[in-house]
Amino acid sequence: MEELKLSVASVDLLSSKTGQNRREHHTDLFHGEDLIIRRGQTFQIEVELNRPFNSDTNKLHIELKTGGLPLVSKGTHVIIPLVDTLEDERWESKIVEQTNSKIKLSVNSPASAVVGLYGLSVITCSLKGDNPSTYNSPKNIVMLFNPWCEEDTVFLEDKDERKEYVLNETGRIYYGTEKQIGARTWNFGQFHEGILEACLFILEKSDMPPSGRGDPVNVVRVVSALINAQDDLGVLVGNWTGDYSNGVSPAAWSTSVEILRKYHSSYGTPVCYGQCWVFSGVTTTVLRCLGIPARSVTNFQSAHDTDVSLTTDVYFDEKLEPLDYLNNDSVWNFHVWNDCWMARPDLPAGYGGWQAIDSTPQETSQGTFRCGPASVSAIRSGQVYLKHDTPFVFAEVNSDKIYWQRNLDGTFNQIHSEKKAVGHCISTKAVGSDERADITHLYKHQEGSEEERIAVETASRHGSKPDMYSSPSAEDVSMEVRIDGEGPRMGADAQLSIVVKNLSSEPRQAILHSQVAVMYYTGVLKGTIKKEQMPVELQPNEGELSLTRFIGQGTVIMTHFNWPTHGLAVVGKEMAAKITFTNPLPRTLKDVVFRVEGLGLQKGHVVVVGWTLSYL
Repeated sequence: MEELKLSVASVDLLSSKTGQNRREHHTDLFHGEDLIIRRGQTFQIEVELNRPFNSDTNKLHIELKTGGLPLVSKGTHVIIPLVDTLEDERWESKIVEQTNSKIKLSVNSPASAVVGLYGLSVITCSLKGDNPSTYNSPKNIVMLFNPWCEEDTVFLEDKDERKEYVLNETGRIYYGTEKQIGARTWNFGQFHEGILEACLFILEKSDMPPSGRGDPVNVVRVVSALINAQDDLGVLVGNWTGDYSNGVSPAAWSTSVEILRKYHSSYGTPVCYGQCWVFSGVTTTVLRCLGIPARSVTNFQSAHDTDVSLTTDVYFDEKLEPLDYLNNDSVWNFHVWNDCWMARPDLPAGYGGWQAIDSTPQETSQGTFRCGPASVSAIRSGQVYLKHDTPFVFAEVNSDKIYWQRNLDGTFNQIHSEKKAVGHCISTKAVGSDERADITHLYKHQEGSEEERIAVETASRHGSKPDMYSSPSAEDVSMEVRIDGEGPRMGADAQLSIVVKNLSSEPRQAILHSQVAVMYYTGVLKGTIKKEQMPVELQPNEGELSLTRFIGQGTVIMTHFNWPTHGLAVVGKEMAAKITFTNPLPRTLKDVVFRVEGLGLQKGHVVVVGWTLSYL
């Protein structure tokens, strides 16, 4: 009697949130019942056949396909053979249980597998070579990076750091000035409903072929480009004008969830508006969601080098008036980007670990607004010739600020330099707490140390002004501006000291030009409050001459939030919370808008418009 042809009746991907697959792959925090797994690790599926499987007379294998044109040669069409013993770093499957016509398979994937959405098929046939039977699963598989797997290039050994940089859904992003460091709580929400789908949509929208998704360097570079909408209709439109009437003010966001959902549901219509901390927060969400350890990082006094000189240049004419058409470089009060963790087999040994990437559209990289990944170790040592975009990030944290004066013949001379002007208090949320961790030492050697100066000079040799440090500087007068106390605050004057010192053996006379202005945090001038000139005369080797000036009342608005809860919180039941706002300003605020964010406690935002807050 001829044996019934073997075929598949059904496939169970064992994708329950509480099941073995999701728990072992650390994907049980994702919403939904899809099979979400991490590469380099085995997973199980159950196959129901039309009759018992007999390996002596039948063959069975699994196929996975991802992308629009799956190819075996590109790793996007995977043929998984049935074997007796599983080996690491291979696509293989093994029968681990068999009960009548049902078999349970353990499937192994290599740690270099392409991440993304896969379709699964099971193919059966007899050893006689008859036509195979194919069963296509109605459910897909999502493959992610695996920081728990030693063979994966994103492997992160420390358990607490994995919990923080992959699994933590909330964090803190720092802003303000080094004298007044503020922190805003941010809901990354990488496991929130719909966010995984949005992140996969972003990968699909990119120009990167699916075969490139196995390399985290490629993936973070694409994410860096697509979080901004500058040239590719990415997630967020940047806006620093102060006019946000056609969208949401960047300061109003406190979550990535609403932004990514809106982008995905509109089939890729950019969301308005973002600034650096918003770009960074969304980037952290996307990378953590895909399985790449990531954190938001704030650099205070962050330089923006526009000409790859690796210096921050300020130009004056013969009368020491600023030359605005040349002064394109700037120093931002603060700037927020991201660190992501990965090995860098494409670089020399020692440059793996934290890599800086930046999604805020500032300068193009290979024709696209993106930045990184740049090895933080390379930045620290001044090895700016190592890809990607290391010179730009180096200048942000460790460039010297150089002042140039135009001569009568049109050439420029260096008249002053500040070696400690940029790259202060580089900050990120501490592991396991809401404290601020200062990670400046990871980006640069101690300011003014021999190692730090060597790094600056090493880097400058690869910039557009390689002779900057080849000869002794003619500078013999130092100047420093200090803001005393905590700096400007609403309702109070702020005092600053201009400290001038003659380093030469000759008398020096100069005119000190001072300008007090309101600026955007990016360093772009908004308006001048006060402008004056002061003659300065210093005798040979004279010590510090401190010129004290007051600037007008500050413009920093500080708001206090108090969240006392009433009653006990019960899962699945509504609860009440009292929110108390204090207006510290000496004026009544009208048409106040409140945006409330609660991770897992609500859907969307509660927005209350039109309140009036009287001053105390």
